[in-house]
Amino acid sequence: MNLEALNNSPRLLIEARLKPIAGTRFQPTGFPDLGPALYKLPDGTDMLLVESAQSMANRLETVCWDTVANDWVKPLRGLPCVMVTDKNGKPITNSVLEAHRLNSPYILEGKDKSFLEKLKRELAVEDLAPVNIRLLAEVLLKYDVNALLHGVFLAKSDIAGGRMRLPRALTAFIEARHVTTAPSGGVKNDIVDPTGDTSRGFGNVPFHREEFCGDITAYFSLDLALIRGYGLGRDVEQLLIALALFKILRFLRDGLRLRTACDLELDGDLVVKRPKGFALPALDEVEKELPGLIKKVANRFADPPKTTVVYESAGKAQKANAEAETE
Repeated sequence: MNLEALNNSPRLLIEARLKPIAGTRFQPTGFPDLGPALYKLPDGTDMLLVESAQSMANRLETVCWDTVANDWVKPLRGLPCVMVTDKNGKPITNSVLEAHRLNSPYILEGKDKSFLEKLKRELAVEDLAPVNIRLLAEVLLKYDVNALLHGVFLAKSDIAGGRMRLPRALTAFIEARHVTTAPSGGVKNDIVDPTGDTSRGFGNVPFHREEFCGDITAYFSLDLALIRGYGLGRDVEQLLIALALFKILRFLRDGLRLRTACDLELDGDLVVKRPKGFALPALDEVEKELPGLIKKVANRFADPPKTTVVYESAGKAQKANAEAETE
């Protein structure tokens, strides 16, 4: 896997044309009080946001996790993350799948404060001192390398005054252009009593729905300058780039069923917009390289690489203590 063409480039930009796997219609993401995110370009072109950057970050993380084994998928085994269990050791969640990664309340807001105290010690800075991004990057490499790509905001006042934040290095979203609306509808049939009380779930209930047609494109941007700015060294940079490529290629292979009515597939070859001349490696090539890249920097991960936090809400713990005192 040759990444030399990326050495002096500030960005890696990739585009992927997509199409519905069957038919012509697809269902976009929706937002409360907004519905589908329709908009127009200055030239009047009708556009639609199919998948937001926030959602795509979650999807790029999901393809990295084996939910059956409750572990990284095989090419990524050995990377660090934080595992959350209940007091009996049953898995609850982890920093890879949590929307805010290390800032998850299941990691920082439970009764178990051991990991929070580690972060406070290792990220300590003076109140009037600037935030040390390189220090944050080093700590993230140790406990949650995934956050070096997707960003994190440790919004707790007792961790460097709540100022520790890192932007996304890997950003992705999906748009559609030349969009048209495909209205349709249906009915929920009640074969027992079609005239039943619909407010209680009985009776026939007709409904309408909107799907869309258009030219769909997925966009991926990897901020290479930001990754180099972490100052973590060449080996870590290579690992982060390979991990980002794995996420993109694995998502495009396995993760394109976005919703029940939004099942997509690639429509042609991937296009590298920047830098010119960079040839994307195949997914199997990236998968073969990753274990060696992980091994090269494993001495900078936590030991063991998985840090465990036991989650019991402070409220539940206080209630249990109060009940114990009254017995």
